[in-house]
Amino acid sequence: MLARPSTRVARPALLPSALLALAGLAAAQTEPVDLDMVTRLRAAGLGSDSQVMDTVWHLTDRLGPRLTNSPQQRAAAAWARDRMTEWGMENAALEDWGEFGMGWSFERCRVEMTAPAYMRCIAIPQAWTLGMEQPVDGAPVLVEADTVEDLEAYRGQLAGKIVLFGALATPETPFEPLAERHDDESLAELASLVEPDGGSADSDRAARRAAWRARRELSRATDAFFREEGVAVVLEPDAGRRNHYGVIMLGSGGSQDPEEERALPTVTVSGEQYNRIARLLQQDVPVEMHVDVRATYHEDDLVGRNVVAEIPGTDLAHEVVMLGGHFDSWHPATGATDNGASCAVAMEAARLLLEVGAEPRRTIRVALWTGEEQGLHGSKGYVKNHFADPETMELLPEHEHLAAYFNMDNGAGKLRGVYIEENAQVRPIFEAWLAPFADLGATTLTMRTTGGTDHRSFQAVGLPGYQFIQDPMDYGSRTHHTNMDTYERVHEADVKQAATIMASFAYHAAMRDEKLPRKPLPVVDPPREEPAEAPAAAAEDAAATSGETASAETPAADDDGHGEHEH
Repeated sequence: MLARPSTRVARPALLPSALLALAGLAAAQTEPVDLDMVTRLRAAGLGSDSQVMDTVWHLTDRLGPRLTNSPQQRAAAAWARDRMTEWGMENAALEDWGEFGMGWSFERCRVEMTAPAYMRCIAIPQAWTLGMEQPVDGAPVLVEADTVEDLEAYRGQLAGKIVLFGALATPETPFEPLAERHDDESLAELASLVEPDGGSADSDRAARRAAWRARRELSRATDAFFREEGVAVVLEPDAGRRNHYGVIMLGSGGSQDPEEERALPTVTVSGEQYNRIARLLQQDVPVEMHVDVRATYHEDDLVGRNVVAEIPGTDLAHEVVMLGGHFDSWHPATGATDNGASCAVAMEAARLLLEVGAEPRRTIRVALWTGEEQGLHGSKGYVKNHFADPETMELLPEHEHLAAYFNMDNGAGKLRGVYIEENAQVRPIFEAWLAPFADLGATTLTMRTTGGTDHRSFQAVGLPGYQFIQDPMDYGSRTHHTNMDTYERVHEADVKQAATIMASFAYHAAMRDEKLPRKPLPVVDPPREEPAEAPAAAAEDAAATSGETASAETPAADDDGHGEHEH
């Protein structure tokens, strides 16, 4: 039973979220908000007729995973294109953005310890690594090497062998909650400015680069040594970035470039099970294993394609509002929270606008990017083809006509606000647009930038691209790039809320008299000499910033470039 309201004159202190909501209501007095449209979108988006979870199911259980240029990704992209056409969107297409390289998929991965006792291992092959010509049964060899010189102790012993390579995992028992939502305190902290670090970032960056170079040297030497020795398959431990418990986080172990040598069969094994096998070998206990890996490179079509579809505008149809997220995923699971849910949200946002009969002044375009996990390739290619080349900042005609791009890619948690990317001009606009959703928890704007996802491709050429703030949930502790990234981890209420808010943002951006205000165009630095490893080291910087450790050979910036990506 609720307590009766107090009649005392003293006023209770307002929580930060309430203050922000009031600020948004004040802003709404100057920035027009179509509350009738908001009401209709809320009724359609939050009600029982929502189709967002059905879309999530198709993209995950039925069609996932969606590794770029794999048969699964291409089938899912064709389905998304056709589904948006069925809904009444126009110009739906699979649009070329450039050459990506080979696709890859695996058909089988069986890793078993058969003696001294049977144990079926949780194990997944690393992307773009070879399958095995035939299964191998035999005694594994534990290779313990911290330096190139250490490898010589194993010369002549590895032909046809199952090799365990990697230090024993060191699982810790986490005492923090497995999943969490933002509260007033965490949102207030997020909304505050970050103080300068006094130069410590530069020293940290130098240390990361030095560590990366050391890992790269050992990785290259180890790969060459294993090839020379004729190793059958390499088993590596999960690195523990998701606290183990059978959770495996992995990405690529090789290259999608058809001109590069294909990587040896390489499989990531759960940390606890790898440790058991390694400890037995360290104690000279005879171990027998069975390993069978089947994988396929798909090189019939190297072109990468994004999925696009539109709701045509009216009097300002030549101008465009875009919304979307990356469509591709890694392969350990079905890519639900990274990033099938966000694609379903963007698609549902467009469907809601059609359902309520919206007639936007500007064209609203959904874009679902591929190649994001390997470095934002799909959105970068799209931006370069349509708007500008960030290397030269030579603008194309369409650059003038983009009103805004709204991105979702921080898991499947509900929206709590927007990173406004140091653009104070949009604050009162977004405050007004968020105000009708304060009761749904979306109240926060932060001047901070956030990295590692596709809005950065737009920001890089001076376009207004924005990423939503989301509840972290279990994204950083369990699902991100792991074998646990499945349909079950998507909460229906959260993606309904997200689709409704994204639809409203897209609609209001499409209806304004003016496009969203922009920051000054980026200044192109003059060309300078850099060491050959600089691009990879820069990617390693981004990976280390987010707490991820990219592979020694292909440090693809936390696999998808994620910087502050709410891990």
